[in-house]
Amino acid sequence: MAIVLGPNRYGKAETRVVRVVRDGGTHHLKDINVSSALSGDMEAVHLTGDNGNVLPTDTQKNTAYAFAKKYGVDQIEDFALLLARHYVDSQPAIHHARVEIEEYFWDRIPVEEGPHLGLRDKQYSFVRSGREVRTCVVHYDQDAGATVVSGLKDLVVLNSTASEFHGYVKDEYTTLKPTNDRILATEVTAQWRHRGADSSFGRSYTESRQALLDAFAETHSLSLQQTLYQMGRRVLNTRKEVCEVRMAMPNKHHFLVDLEPFGMDNDNEVFFAADRPYGLIEGSVLTDDAPDAGFAWN
Repeated sequence: MAIVLGPNRYGKAETRVVRVVRDGGTHHLKDINVSSALSGDMEAVHLTGDNGNVLPTDTQKNTAYAFAKKYGVDQIEDFALLLARHYVDSQPAIHHARVEIEEYFWDRIPVEEGPHLGLRDKQYSFVRSGREVRTCVVHYDQDAGATVVSGLKDLVVLNSTASEFHGYVKDEYTTLKPTNDRILATEVTAQWRHRGADSSFGRSYTESRQALLDAFAETHSLSLQQTLYQMGRRVLNTRKEVCEVRMAMPNKHHFLVDLEPFGMDNDNEVFFAADRPYGLIEGSVLTDDAPDAGFAWN
């Protein structure tokens, strides 16, 4: 029996980069979390401990900081592409780079002019937004080129009606009662794959996010699976540069509280939100001409 080295990669995970751009008294904030992973001619380091082909993970961390200063950070997909191409193109032993970035949103704190301080033109105070986290994963390969997957996570949505669930399989262990009116709530994790690496990523993100929200709000749901499909379908119809959408959507159950012991009716007004266990619905929606995914989802 022969023992051989299998697929491998290494990198620096979760490098937090905060970039402040000062435009007079107005500051602009970019808060991102960068993870990089490299692969290539790495047999020697695994088999003999020879580090001759290894670009240290500390260097990858420093590169993220230096590139934030040198090039700035606008759309996270563009910044990830910049880093991934740099690692592969500058290091002969590196054949493939994977760069994943999360972006955290901040809102400005409105400041009224005080009696002694002219603060109206000084906009440098922020509060962490309650919005979702924006994400991207970029692969750049020496031979295959670049693939880009954009996305989001922690997007919490709820419909207080227009959701049903009935007609399902029942066996001896089924206790769930059918319903024609329930709360439908979920925390969306969505990723969408681009056909190329030259999209207008900012506009694409904004409109894809809105498409997800519109479809969730407008779908009279007979199942969370149906809603997932309609959300993915709406993104594909809205953004032609996107060829595949993958989603994970936990069913954040809301159960009607029994108020009869207190002599009260409960006409779909008072619920308790269950933490766990929860149903987890996952799926992908793609166009029939979507190119091979290659490394995209790795």
